[in-house]
Amino acid sequence: MTSSYSSQPLVSIILAGGKGERFWPLSRLDRPKQFLSLDGSGLSLIQTTADRLLIPAQGWENLWVITSAQLADGVREQLPELPEANLLVEPEGRDTAPAVTWSILEVVKRYGEEVVMAFFPADHWITEPEKFVQTLEAARHVALKSETIVTLGITPTFASTGYGYIAQGELLPTEVQSPQGIPAYKVDRFAEKPDRETAEAFIKTGLYSWNAGMFVFQGKVALEEIRRYAPEILEPLEAKGIAAYSELPKKSIDYALMEPTQKATVLPVTFAWDDLGDWGAIERLLKSDKPNVEVAKHVGLDTQGALLYSTQEDDLIVTIGLNDVVIVRDGKVTLIVKKDRTQDIKQVLKTLRADPELAQHL
Repeated sequence: MTSSYSSQPLVSIILAGGKGERFWPLSRLDRPKQFLSLDGSGLSLIQTTADRLLIPAQGWENLWVITSAQLADGVREQLPELPEANLLVEPEGRDTAPAVTWSILEVVKRYGEEVVMAFFPADHWITEPEKFVQTLEAARHVALKSETIVTLGITPTFASTGYGYIAQGELLPTEVQSPQGIPAYKVDRFAEKPDRETAEAFIKTGLYSWNAGMFVFQGKVALEEIRRYAPEILEPLEAKGIAAYSELPKKSIDYALMEPTQKATVLPVTFAWDDLGDWGAIERLLKSDKPNVEVAKHVGLDTQGALLYSTQEDDLIVTIGLNDVVIVRDGKVTLIVKKDRTQDIKQVLKTLRADPELAQHL
């Protein structure tokens, strides 16, 4: 594929090992969220993620996926054009820091340390593809000129308690800013998911972005910083490759690298984005002027603000006198939860996991 995007491809790595537990029961162990189509397009989330990256990556040969052994065959089925050599299969899940570090090492082996690469979750919803591609070109420019780790910060549209936040510091010097006109800032700090009051205070300052987990950097810069802050992950992988996985600590890339590094920069961006983190995201995508969001056959009496979802067209959901609930039917499982408690689905799954008779429903 040829493109006017840049003379050099942006090697793009999709992180596809997640479980998507907060979308249970639609998301299961063998059918995680990234394999689902949630927007009515007929394409799964990992397929739409790959499609939007083909322009900056300049084709499938520069697109990579890292996933778990359990999901590898599913990725092959979902992305048949992905070269087998570009599919990295983790022997076990150790969170995102080992996944990112191993991916960097493998990409650098092929392209050299000067390569600019980017990491993207497999299961996010992004529209405005042209603006997205322009943003990546800006991030590449800043990453090269400033020799920093660039993170894309999503400009908040409401005071979310479900996302981490990035506080922007001083504006980077003019000579490293991108021609695309998206200003880049030093990262002042990363903030964990806040309570409502704190989130509202963040929004009022105008200095905070949502942490979307998308990063752009040169291989040599990232390896230098991981060696400084997470040698317990990098050094075993350099010495043993994936044979070292069982001895690696479970750490997120935010905790292992992005929070301690002094080389983090942020581009606050404005393309439409949602991490589709839980059932509330479906309501945000499909909301209309109707009293309920219905992806199911539904008969309701005095029911308002409900989300109803079924995977079987002939299922009928009947509700009476309900407000602000999520009802999901999938096979032999029915989930009924208040909208403000959907983040707690993971707690219920712990109960299922602990019971051999119930674990089949995971």
